[in-house]
Amino acid sequence: MSRYAPEWQDICALNDLSPDCGVCALLDNKQVAIFYLSNGDLYAISNHDPLGKANVMSRGLIADINGIATVSSPLYRHHYRLDSGQCLQDDSICVPTYPVRAVDGRVQLQH
Repeated sequence: MSRYAPEWQDICALNDLSPDCGVCALLDNKQVAIFYLSNGDLYAISNHDPLGKANVMSRGLIADINGIATVSSPLYRHHYRLDSGQCLQDDSICVPTYPVRAVDGRVQLQH
């Protein structure tokens, strides 16, 4: 049994986020892209584009592709699932995802 209990880090107020847009936050010195969808869903993935080798995912465009919430990289336009980080164009590419939640109007990431 692990003695380490994951902790939640407060990031910002939920009303600081704009629906269907991304923002970048720091979590343990890593850039994390947080997406707040107009339906109320929250997602967090790495801000690092594995193909473009740049921290730009928070600037990507949100899209619903066959019922799957995605973000397209602003560099090469590959689409990544917001729930799993899986690239839709190349199964061998995946970006890390992070647990995210809203509690009492505050956005929190787990680390």
